[in-house]
Amino acid sequence: MISVLIADDQEMVRVGFRMILEKQPDITVVADVPDGIAAVTAAREHKPDVALLDIRMPGLDGLEVTKKLSPTTKVVVVTTFDLDEYVHTALENGASGFLTKDAGPALLVEAVRAAAAGNALISPQVTVRMLEHFARPAQRPDLSLLTAREQDVVREVARGLSNQEIASSLFLSLSTVKTHLASVQTKLNVRNRVGIASWAWRAGLVNS
Repeated sequence: MISVLIADDQEMVRVGFRMILEKQPDITVVADVPDGIAAVTAAREHKPDVALLDIRMPGLDGLEVTKKLSPTTKVVVVTTFDLDEYVHTALENGASGFLTKDAGPALLVEAVRAAAAGNALISPQVTVRMLEHFARPAQRPDLSLLTAREQDVVREVARGLSNQEIASSLFLSLSTVKTHLASVQTKLNVRNRVGIASWAWRAGLVNS
């Protein structure tokens, strides 16, 4: 079972998310709380696999809570605000996903499962804005940081492939893919797959 913590200052949102998630046979909601301080406390008590966090909450906002919980708890930020600075800060703080509240029940469930599996999911509308932003040549980082094979792996991560799919696509063993990803995270100083994918888009790898 995937254990989930919900933190949002709107009770209707918390109730709605709980109803959606608890209909799934592999997901259980261990707590829902109305503010950031309560979210940190509940996370320490229940040790959930995934936390769904609103950004604008009393006490501590979702961005600060993300920094405190990651990487022990996978975080999916769910908000009505998809402003670029929120997205970037959430990802830098270790979020494993970023959804707007109008993303729909199916995408919410998918994001929780992806985060629990160590993958990442970002709302399509947010992804488009990120890609447009990262496509600016002035923001492209140095590709020479990575070996050619590491670049291949990173490219597939940015395309949304799982480790197993990457292994099949590049004719590598699963353990080799994991080794490459660990090396990439160290070299790029990023926390997770979302950070790797963001770097890949900024570097122009995905369209290469």
